[in-house]
This record gives sequence, structure tokens and C-alpha cells, in this order.
Amino acid sequence: MKFQRIAGGIALAALAASAVAAQAEKVVILAGHVIAGPDGERSGPATITVVDDKIESIVPGNQPVDGADKIVDLSSKTVLPGLIDLHVHLGSDPSGDWWREAIETDEWITLTNAKNARLTAKAGFTTVRDVGNDPRASAAQVRAEAMGWFPGPRIIWAGMPLSTIGGHGDVHGFRPEVMAALEGQNTCTGADECAALTRKTVREGAAVVKFMATGGVLSQGDKSLGQAFTDSEMTSIIETSHALGVPVAAHAHADAGIHAATMAGVDTIEHGTFLSEATAKEMKAHGTVLVPTLLAFKGIGEQLGKGFYTPAVEDKIRQTLGVFGQGCRRARAAGVTVAFGTDSGVTAHGRNAEEFELLVDKCGMSPREALASATTVAAKVLGMDQQIGRLAPGYSADIIAVEGNPLEDATALQHVDWVMAQGKIVD
Repeated sequence: MKFQRIAGGIALAALAASAVAAQAEKVVILAGHVIAGPDGERSGPATITVVDDKIESIVPGNQPVDGADKIVDLSSKTVLPGLIDLHVHLGSDPSGDWWREAIETDEWITLTNAKNARLTAKAGFTTVRDVGNDPRASAAQVRAEAMGWFPGPRIIWAGMPLSTIGGHGDVHGFRPEVMAALEGQNTCTGADECAALTRKTVREGAAVVKFMATGGVLSQGDKSLGQAFTDSEMTSIIETSHALGVPVAAHAHADAGIHAATMAGVDTIEHGTFLSEATAKEMKAHGTVLVPTLLAFKGIGEQLGKGFYTPAVEDKIRQTLGVFGQGCRRARAAGVTVAFGTDSGVTAHGRNAEEFELLVDKCGMSPREALASATTVAAKVLGMDQQIGRLAPGYSADIIAVEGNPLEDATALQHVDWVMAQGKIVD
């Protein structure tokens, strides 16, 4: 990745954690099998020792350890690294009610955020990149977890995505007095405005900047999925964010928008629905990563024709379902790095692991490659591959346990039996 510094929410978490004095706790895990990373094989029994939030040691066999504060018997399970989802919306739940944007309170979004963070952690995802949420709710969640109030996933957040006026992510279509309270919070026009809004977003604490390069499937107002920001606006957003040391993600469906964002230097493309072979080659040449979010397309397809979405939205859903998975296959064929993301919030939180099976069926990955996309590959995208994504001494104690062998069965991760996130057991 071009930029690997993760700040914002993580810096706030570190500040909050420094105020919490706690005695070191030693947890010993007796594992039946261990997958230390997707590049290795599933080993036999092992003993994993965790001290506070770090893995201290991994030794073969189920060995008794003196001085343990807690012993966890997972001798019938496969133990592996906590999973990483690079595209979630913790403050949102599935809804076809577009008007909810005008009535949900900050307090409700914060509570929704906490509920969904817990569901996500229980599903085995111990790190997430939240690429569209109220920044105050995200900051509160990170702080509460750092204070030890409740365990949850490590959250790298973007705040509110940057949008064009009337484009995807711009809340509109309400009475003028309602719009007066909603307008202009996350929209910009022209390179100068977009640079200023990018700086404001980073100032609020965002560890990644997200912008809407094209129209969106579920937005009520924009009439197409085509390119939204101009080339110069995209360049302004990306160059400003990179100058501040913060990576950039672009929501992009149409090939023109994917190409423009790639040429402007974006770090990740989210969705990539109509990606062409030519643009996929440019992504490979520029080191741009694709986060395909296949589960989102499965989820919206499940609601099609049920009156859940408006007719305008259903028309756009049908466009995307007609090419479901093709962009991901083209990216892989071109050698583009494909990393795990679900767009949870479009689908119910906790279903995240269904993405693994879709990566196999729709994108052509092996189960091993699918697991890598949510561990070592995603960790590298975040610039955190020396901290998360595998089980090794010194790495964060992000650990899960399942039945079976996820290296051979992509569905095994849909049923997670035990989770430790940053050294805290998620009950």
C-alpha cells in the first residue's frame, strides 16, 4: 500500500487505554488444531499463551502452564487468527426506508453501532474498517472498547463518506426545512472544496477517507451508477488525504469511475461492479486493491420484488445482479489484489462470513485464498500485517475457534464457536 499509517480512531483508543491501569492477565488456550496463517497448514494440538492483548507463545501439544489466570479448552476446535472485514457500516441496519436518514438521532446511531460491533465480533471479525458512519458514534465506540467497557472489534473508521451534491451519500429529497439541517455536511464541489472537506474529515479523526466515485445502488436520488466526482475532484481528495498520511477508499460501480479513481491514485476500490479488463490492468499497474463486497449483492437480491426497496432502487439492483461477481473475476485474472469486505449494514451484521463462500463461487478463489483475503491480505491493506492477520508471538491476541478446516471448507467460518478480540474474550 502507498500509505500505511493508521491514526484517528486507533490514536483515540490508545489515549483512552492509557488511562486504564490493569494488572497483566495470562490466558492459556488449549487448541485442538491451529492455523497460524493461510500460507501454512493446519497443525495438531498446541498451547497458546496470551498476556494482556498480545500472544506470548505458541508451543506444540496441550501443555499445562503455571500461573495462568484462565485456561480455555478448545481441544476439539480449530484455532486461527481473528478475521478482518474492510467494508462495514456499524451504524446502519438493512432498510428500504430511505427517509430514516432524516429521523434517526445521534443517540440511536451510537446504540446501533454498539449492537452491531458486538454481533460482528461474535461472528469472528476482530478488526473492521467502517467506511461510512457518524464519526462521533465511531469515536465513542472505539473509546468505550479501549476503556474495557465491553469487548469488540478493532475499528478503523472513515466517518461520513465524501459525496457530490445529489449523489450517493448525499441525503436529500426532503422538505426544505428538513434539508436545511442536513445539507452540505459531507458534499463538495470543485478541487478546493473537496480538499477542504478531506482535511476536515481527517481532523475529525478518520483513519481512512472514503468518497463516492460513482452513483450508488441503494441511494434514492442519483439516477445512474456512473462517475460522480470529476477527475480533478478525485485527484484533490486523494492527494490531500495522502499528504496527511491517510489512505483513501473509493465507492465505485461504473468502470469509468473505477478507472478515474485508479488513475488518481486511490488505495482501494469498493465494489468494482462493472470493472473492465482494461481497467483491471490499470489497477494492477497502480497497486490498487479491490474490495468486492459480494455479500451486499446477495443481500439486496434477497429483497428484490418484495416491496422492501423503491422501484428506482430495484432498477439499479437488477443492473448489478446481471453482472454479479464479474468484476471480481476480472480483477483476479489481471493479478489485482482482492481483499475481504462485506458492506454489512446493507445486510444484517453477523452474516459477514457468508462472503467466503461467495469469493469461492463468484470470484473463483480457493478456500485458502478466501481466508487469506480476510487475514494476511486485509492486514497488509491496513498496513498492520506485523500486528494482525496471523497467530504469532508479539501479534495482537485476535483469535477465533471453529469446527472443521477453513483451508478446505469456505463455509466453516460461518459458525464461530469462540472469539478473543484484542485479548478480551467475547462472550
